Amino acid sequence: MEPPVRRLTPLLLVFALAACGGQPQTAGQSTQGSSLTWAIETQPVTLNPQQWSQNKARLLVFNQFDALVSRAEDGSFKPWLAKSWKVSGDGLTYTLHLRDDVTFHDGTKFDAAAVKANLDQFRVPGYNPQVVAIQLKAFDRAEVVAPATVKITLKKPDALFLDFLASPYAGQVSPKSLKGAKDVKFGGPDLVGTGPFILDRYVQGQEIHYRRNPGYAWPPAGAAHQGPAHLAEITYRFLPEAAVRVGALTSGQVQVIEGVPATETALIKENPGLALLTSLNAGTAYSYYFNTTRPPFDDQRVREAFRAAVDVDSVLKSVYQGTATRAWSVVGDKSPFYDETLKGAYGGDVAKANALLDAAGWKARDSEGFRVKDGKRLTVREVASAPYVRDRRDVLAQAVQAQVKQNAGIDFQIRTVDQGSAQKALDEGEYELFGNSRGDSDVGAALNLILPSDGAINRSGYADPQVDKWLRAASATSDAAERKALYTKVQRKVVLDKAILFPLYVPADQVAAQRSVQGLGFDPASGTPASAYDVRIGT
Repeated sequence: MEPPVRRLTPLLLVFALAACGGQPQTAGQSTQGSSLTWAIETQPVTLNPQQWSQNKARLLVFNQFDALVSRAEDGSFKPWLAKSWKVSGDGLTYTLHLRDDVTFHDGTKFDAAAVKANLDQFRVPGYNPQVVAIQLKAFDRAEVVAPATVKITLKKPDALFLDFLASPYAGQVSPKSLKGAKDVKFGGPDLVGTGPFILDRYVQGQEIHYRRNPGYAWPPAGAAHQGPAHLAEITYRFLPEAAVRVGALTSGQVQVIEGVPATETALIKENPGLALLTSLNAGTAYSYYFNTTRPPFDDQRVREAFRAAVDVDSVLKSVYQGTATRAWSVVGDKSPFYDETLKGAYGGDVAKANALLDAAGWKARDSEGFRVKDGKRLTVREVASAPYVRDRRDVLAQAVQAQVKQNAGIDFQIRTVDQGSAQKALDEGEYELFGNSRGDSDVGAALNLILPSDGAINRSGYADPQVDKWLRAASATSDAAERKALYTKVQRKVVLDKAILFPLYVPADQVAAQRSVQGLGFDPASGTPASAYDVRIGT
């Protein structure tokens, strides 16, 4: 997690939302002068792609920055800033042949030296330890072979490395701006890329504004058009309240929204002037991770009891009204490594939950009906960071809270706090439960962050040499069948055998828009909303 966002550019904000929208269009009218206003649920905690940590912010990253390669929906890798590449037989050397017609927004040329500078930036102490620990764990060095050729050498084979080159972390930043930005880790208008839009205004808590890069001519393979973006400008307005976002869309104050709440999907579908698009996200399911390093979840019986006390289907139905996909594994359904055999392998069972708690010694009840042992109440705390709360997860937590109290006498306490306070609680171990999902296009990257004994965000404290071995082996091979077999072992161990986590739902993104807005879609790798490059107004 990164420091709280700050005001970067003074701005006299004009509050009339409609004034920021596009001009009326007629059928067939050119969109090259169009502007668009898009309301988004979550304010980014950073605008530096190499610090990216919010799946919801991915659409902003690829407006401003391009990666070295792209990833198709079938998992294959395609050209982007690298027009071709070759991997040595031993899997240790990646030779990238780069486009020679690309420039950064500050006018400097994109070349092999820029790629090396971007990779070397991760060596700066404290820059992004999580990426260094996982995605760049095998990285040894980058060498400039020719102005448009860079050779990257790994210490050992890594099946996740190409996925890194296609991720926001590989978003290419002008080396000049890396040195001159006021706040490199946060980014902003003075940290520039090569993307189809130029970030020129950011106002904390209010909006972010991009204008078209007129010289853009290097979209990723599979883009719907070539050349500059259709839109002349786009404003993303931060509207965290779902009802406010929907109201702004239906009143015509904005043309696109994301984060459509389940309570409003029927309203969107019934409106002939609006369209609704949805897509499951890649990566991991949203799950509760149990802190196994302290009571009560150091006892597996209590972990299993918490899960058994919840009727997940009824909870999801009440919160998401049938629009959520139930999760059965830490791996999301969209991943090719998802273990389908986990479906129905466990589930809500109130009698089992109470029997497990009785066996664990939590037999007595206090005056409020909560279980107690040795004079202490059976209390479970979750501390959530506000910038990462999406998809009505706060409401979901309240529904789970009610069920575990009613069905098993568990005191589930929920706090949503600022980022700094949440990080402090996590660092000091003052929590029993941690909610998380990861949007990595290759779920292996996520699993290597959250499950190994030395994982950068292993919040469960779980340590198992066998799981570590399986994860290392999966990262060392490019054989998809072998990787699936290894990840299946991992899933069954942490979900069924040890109950380290509680899968709840598979995250999805919903986008609603006026029907005049064309070209909206989802990133084929992540399932999150795509950048605005192909978006246009009119036909």
